[in-house]
Amino acid sequence: MPRGNGKSGLAAVLAAYHLFADNVEGAEVLCVATNERQAGITFGRVRRMIELSPQLSAQCQIYKDRIVVPSTDSSLLTLPSEPDALQGYSPSFACVDELEFVREETWEAVTLACGKNERSQVFGISTPGDTHASVLRTLVRYGREHPEDKGFYLREFAAPESCAIDDERAWEIANPALNDFLKIEPLRHEVLTTRQSSFRRFRLGQWVENAGAWLPAGVWDECEDSTRQIVLKEPVVLFLDGSFNDDSTALLGCTVNRPHHLFVVQMWEKPPNARDDWRVPRDELNRTVDQSFRRWNVQELAADPYMLRSEIEAWAKRYGNKRVLVYPTSTPSRMGPATERMTAAVLEQTVTHDGNPALASHVANAVVKFTRYGDVITKEKSKSAKKIDAAVSAIGALDRAALHANATRPRRNLKVVGGTW
Repeated sequence: MPRGNGKSGLAAVLAAYHLFADNVEGAEVLCVATNERQAGITFGRVRRMIELSPQLSAQCQIYKDRIVVPSTDSSLLTLPSEPDALQGYSPSFACVDELEFVREETWEAVTLACGKNERSQVFGISTPGDTHASVLRTLVRYGREHPEDKGFYLREFAAPESCAIDDERAWEIANPALNDFLKIEPLRHEVLTTRQSSFRRFRLGQWVENAGAWLPAGVWDECEDSTRQIVLKEPVVLFLDGSFNDDSTALLGCTVNRPHHLFVVQMWEKPPNARDDWRVPRDELNRTVDQSFRRWNVQELAADPYMLRSEIEAWAKRYGNKRVLVYPTSTPSRMGPATERMTAAVLEQTVTHDGNPALASHVANAVVKFTRYGDVITKEKSKSAKKIDAAVSAIGALDRAALHANATRPRRNLKVVGGTW
């Protein structure tokens, strides 16, 4: 089912039912997801249902990570999707969230554990994925091919495959909550500002195979503003990503003042005929960073720590810990939201760039990888010679510049009139 249609709420209702009303002595109800935070979403909704019901509240004890019903010795608890963490349980009901990202070993651990009880049930929920190789895709195939299996039930909500992306009748087919608690206006905005592959997957419930390029053709070029000049002492954020050997390293800047403008400070790439022991010249890198701090009002230098820890420590001592930030670009929880910010800014043309051809090449080389935190960019193949480091630096630079812009935006004066704001 697409996002925003109450999958977690439905899972919470079923979990509460199996905890209180399934007439199972010593019931074990498990909420399983890719991590404890995700699993805690269902748990939190069950807890809130109980808190709002005096009848249910009187029957149980609520703890940080579990709910216990003493009269039946039943319990509900959250677990991360680690096979070892699932051993030793005999659940009467297990909810597995985000099946697209759950490993095969985890799914097997849950289903085999539930198999100890004749009446046990496993309930899996997810949005569609982007690959053939996932637990979710395996289960969907099985459900489609074996409708006669009474022990397995598949329910899919998706728009027709051939529908236009802006067909609002197709939206209604895919989203049972549309015009109820899922409002249509945000979708009308998203269809204009997100990539088609993402909208089809997360809003139309359609499977997207190998979505390919990060940005639609031509949209990056439309954001070029080669006339924009960065004046002396202008507030900027710098971002550095890359490595010192068989790769490239990119130092990019982004203006804090809106509209944000991205510009290449310096890039270092291994020459085609260079020796295997080629390295980015560290002295030159340090001089470039020093010159940048003298030239502009650098609010922050953010850098991926890979192969740069000694430099980052030296810069922090030189410019202050508050102006030098470690920013791991391999962390999806950080890069997912940052990438979505950049994607929206490019599609809406609320960001500009200097038209640097090397940066444009890195942007064109980037492909999308879906994570539970949103899209992130990656290479076409792990060993690909097509570099994306400048594109990663651009994403990080815009992310940090936007944060500084929001922090320095003047607050509006509010006046109370007639007792209301």
